[in-house]
Amino acid sequence: MLGTCLKTAFRHPNPSLQSSWNYAQLGLLVFPLLPFLGAVGIVLAILGGWFTQYRAIIRRPLHWGFALLSVFMIITVGFAYDKTAAFLGLFNFLPYFLVFAGFSTLIQTPVQLRQMSWILVLGSLPVVILGFGQLFLNWSSKIRILWFVVEWEIEPGGQPIGRMASVFMYANIFAGYLMIVFILGIGLWVESYRRMRRRTDKGKEEGERERMREGGRERMTEGGKLPTLSPSHTPSLLDSPRFAFFFLTVAMIAIFVALILTDSRNAWAIAIFACLAYAVYEGWHILVAGVAGIIASVLCAAFAPLAIAQLFRKFVPAFFWARLNDQLYPDRPIALLRKTQWQFALSLTQQRPWTGWGLRNFTPLYDAQMHIWLGHPHNLFLMLFAETGFPTTLLFCGLLVWIFLGGVQLLQKLKSVDQAEDKLICFSYLLVFLSWVLFNTADVSLFDFRLNTISWLLFAAISGVVYRHKHYQRLAVK
Repeated sequence: MLGTCLKTAFRHPNPSLQSSWNYAQLGLLVFPLLPFLGAVGIVLAILGGWFTQYRAIIRRPLHWGFALLSVFMIITVGFAYDKTAAFLGLFNFLPYFLVFAGFSTLIQTPVQLRQMSWILVLGSLPVVILGFGQLFLNWSSKIRILWFVVEWEIEPGGQPIGRMASVFMYANIFAGYLMIVFILGIGLWVESYRRMRRRTDKGKEEGERERMREGGRERMTEGGKLPTLSPSHTPSLLDSPRFAFFFLTVAMIAIFVALILTDSRNAWAIAIFACLAYAVYEGWHILVAGVAGIIASVLCAAFAPLAIAQLFRKFVPAFFWARLNDQLYPDRPIALLRKTQWQFALSLTQQRPWTGWGLRNFTPLYDAQMHIWLGHPHNLFLMLFAETGFPTTLLFCGLLVWIFLGGVQLLQKLKSVDQAEDKLICFSYLLVFLSWVLFNTADVSLFDFRLNTISWLLFAAISGVVYRHKHYQRLAVK
């Protein structure tokens, strides 16, 4: 079964895009570990999409929305506090709008979504292994070949110390990456669990029928006739749902442990939220109650009155509750607190609500006021309000909502039993989308090349599948 699915996944529904799809898969596989080499494959795929589907790309209203957003962002550069920084800040957005448009024509079916999930899970495992080596074996590495073609930099003990970062520049960025992979991997795990249960149930039914047939053969033998031997079939490893389920179980445990060791409160909360969402989606009420109980225990240990909190702290590790209420790092400067950063971003927005202060201008302005360097205010949307103003930020948010609502509508239309697996994979991508939004309310993911690229590819994948489904619906009506 899995082997057949893999053959289907490697084949693109549009033969003219087959080579681009091959480049995209290879690029995605190596991208987390070798960003430059992976980017080559992804860029070739994007260019293939643009060259072969140019007319289709420019006809889509969503792409016109991103074109208008590009114009708005370029205009804000002219009003920036530091125009050079604002111009450089455009490269965190405008190239990715082109990536979004090209990749959304390449991804057209839920089968491709499933293939992307498998590729991202497989590609994450070497990165996770390096992270464990970094934290527990004190691995360190600074490899640079041909300037940046192959480049690894692993800080011994984590970055910052004690927090797993692997080949990423910071633990929070690694946590954002693991969050995406974990959610997609759990979707595959649930799917493999469903298949394994169906195979088990089917095997029981076939076993019962076989016993009934054997009883008939014995009676025939007693009558002087020889029994007929049924043909045997030995399934391959790839056709075994049990193998996929076992592999994904081990992989998800490793990724979840790595996610915990990044020490990112934001990623912890989102991972638990995603597990609850899957449990509710599947109707696993006991699991929902269990996870809710664990969450309540940790929150009580962190924030309840001291008499109550001490009871919960007897069995909740301090690693969790002390990180949540900041007792793990009690001497943090006020300027490093998210509350302070958000208040400053809001004050900048109030001063220039229409044009903002320019992309990448939060950092010098915050440094001048607080005398501390900070890359961003740990909230993407507050940052955009402060740097680009209300019109540009609202247009950006509106386009994201457009993509998400299109995915929700697609999910509602997948109602038949035969579409159950497609519905699950689409649900997992929408869950990643929502988790990305939540992650960026307490952090900013766009400054990391790998995380930003993967995010826009996933948005494009949702948009591409939605558009193709609507296209076939229109043809069916005609």
